[in-house]
Amino acid sequence: MKQLLMLLLTVLPMVTSAQTSWSADNGNGTFTNPLFYDEFSDPDILRVGDDYYLAGTTMHTVPGLVILHSKDLVNWENISYCFDRFDFDDDAFSLKNHQEIYGQGIWAPCIRYANGQFYVYSNINGKGLQCYTSKDIRGPWKHHNMQGRIYDLSVLFDDDGKIYAIHGYGEVRCTELKADMSGPKEETERVIIPEGNAVGEGHHMYKINGMYYLISTDYRPNGRTLCSRSKSIWGPYETVTITADETFGYHAASLTQVPQGEQYRIGHDGTAFGIPEIDKDATACTNIHQGGIVEDQSGQWWALLMMDFHSIGRTVTLAPITWKDGWPMLGLEGNLGRAPRTWFKPNVQSVAVTQQQTIPCAPYNRNELFNGKALGRIWQWNHNPDDKKWSLKNGRLRLQSMPAEQLMWARNTLTQRVIGPTSIATVELYVGGMKVGDVAGLGNINVPCSWIGIVKDRKDLILRCYEQATNDTIDAIDTKVPVDRIWLRMVGDYDHDRAHYEWSFNGEVFHQIGREMPLSYQLISFQGSRHALFAFNHKGKQGGYVEFDNFTVEEPMADRSGNIPYNKTFRIINLATGKPMIALEHGLLYDTEENDRSKLTRFRLIDKGQGKVALQCEDGRYVFVSGFGLAGDVRLTTDASKAEEFLWQDYLNREFMLMSMRTHLYIGKSPTTGSPYSMDYKGADPARRNGAVFRWEE
Repeated sequence: MKQLLMLLLTVLPMVTSAQTSWSADNGNGTFTNPLFYDEFSDPDILRVGDDYYLAGTTMHTVPGLVILHSKDLVNWENISYCFDRFDFDDDAFSLKNHQEIYGQGIWAPCIRYANGQFYVYSNINGKGLQCYTSKDIRGPWKHHNMQGRIYDLSVLFDDDGKIYAIHGYGEVRCTELKADMSGPKEETERVIIPEGNAVGEGHHMYKINGMYYLISTDYRPNGRTLCSRSKSIWGPYETVTITADETFGYHAASLTQVPQGEQYRIGHDGTAFGIPEIDKDATACTNIHQGGIVEDQSGQWWALLMMDFHSIGRTVTLAPITWKDGWPMLGLEGNLGRAPRTWFKPNVQSVAVTQQQTIPCAPYNRNELFNGKALGRIWQWNHNPDDKKWSLKNGRLRLQSMPAEQLMWARNTLTQRVIGPTSIATVELYVGGMKVGDVAGLGNINVPCSWIGIVKDRKDLILRCYEQATNDTIDAIDTKVPVDRIWLRMVGDYDHDRAHYEWSFNGEVFHQIGREMPLSYQLISFQGSRHALFAFNHKGKQGGYVEFDNFTVEEPMADRSGNIPYNKTFRIINLATGKPMIALEHGLLYDTEENDRSKLTRFRLIDKGQGKVALQCEDGRYVFVSGFGLAGDVRLTTDASKAEEFLWQDYLNREFMLMSMRTHLYIGKSPTTGSPYSMDYKGADPARRNGAVFRWEE
């Protein structure tokens, strides 16, 4: 259904704050998860000397198989891709003739270092096992098509020189690989863990002190991370769960549904898709699960695991490991299996790591002026591009439009990941070279997709917004589009899975077009939302061209320096009850009526450094913990030396948790039992309403 609506202008001020980008590094010796507030799927971690490398999935986009580098496991830089384009002739890899590889491509890499070179293994749907080798992590990389049905694998270079691939779901198999990477060795495949042991997929194999450890993830019925161990690579293995239910207080996202019994097409009428209501109490695969582990220079072990993170896609988290009875348990003593959202950075100061190498930084530069000879590393093409149909000329990106029915079939679409929690992406579009039937603009590559752009219809230029989920086209009428340029913008609140589009004729005053759109998570293309610069011709012709300039991304919540309320007096509101915390004269913490603003509801922080704080009531008493966490153990005292030392857990938007540095448990209050505050909470539940998550108000 097509709607032609009179545009209601909503004037929004231009954001003028300094540009910053999310970094997990808090600048005080701590970090806050996620490591990146954008998509990085199937992480595999490798340490070589004082350097850390992280490889991740790129699916159908190119360049492919991304590799990040770090000196401290917290601050990362994108330094390499294993290939510039898929070197297969199939039309599907280039989005030709209605052939595509959405939800396929290359995924779940394994990065290793042996024999003086780097190896990255991964699977390409329909092509089998692939390996990329290089003596320099920055490339160039040599491609080995190993074929064979081995995917979602880990590779172990064993002490005896043999190379093993571990793969499979439920029934785990081990296959020996040829040293020249020409393929698997015939008749070496054996089952090492039979089905029925609740073991999953996404394997990461390590040999530690002579013992074989296999980290895997299971998604039935929800995400769990498992560890299996054996004295022999061939087994038998025993298995334990090393983490479950750690969502950092994020519930599962709406999952795009395809009608049962219908054959799915990317270009389908979007009203056939379903985006159901979410269960905010459900964990699903929102909890941290698939990923690898690594030992730092000090001997501390860390896990880098992903979580399904709303419409952003999959993000990476960093969690300390505590070895318990020979098992690498995630978390800290006293609270094993869970992980702090905020914790102390790895202790790598003993090595030659300069301050400049570990200052807070983001892995990508998202802004692009298009002034260079090459695109920035953040950009990826949606499928192989036609290099004759794009160029960087005179400080702009030029895209020539090619025939396509809609955005998801448009070749030479340039994409980059969206970033949360909130962000505003803006680009200048020059439209003077458009021909009849051309469509160009700024879109969101997701399923369903959407876009804002200009359509050339005869002699007219039409400003249009399209949303596939509703199959609606909204045109701005009575708005003459200059033949010169227009500014287009996407405003996203990705923590709450919503976004809208705006436009401007001067780059200062912006107007909204279309509705506030719901965004979803989906396992159709296996990617999160992506900004897309596109041009296509919907009349099936080779069209004209458009030019893009000055792509910027503003992140209003990236600066977290004021998130901890130092030097403020504030009330603490429990998200589960909506009631303020009160320090009773009786010596306990309880809750009180919403409008109670008495002295006993006012608190302040005592800064203990590195994000550690003590909590003091305005009457001078301090919060401390007596005992082992039973109800009533949280008390109040006038003795400052007894004050409990908490590590502030930043949940953004003035929401937080307080973790005891002694017990590694959290302070909280049950919303149902009527008990006072206690110190026996293991973490937040997905909906943040179990009583352990608070909001402060000044």
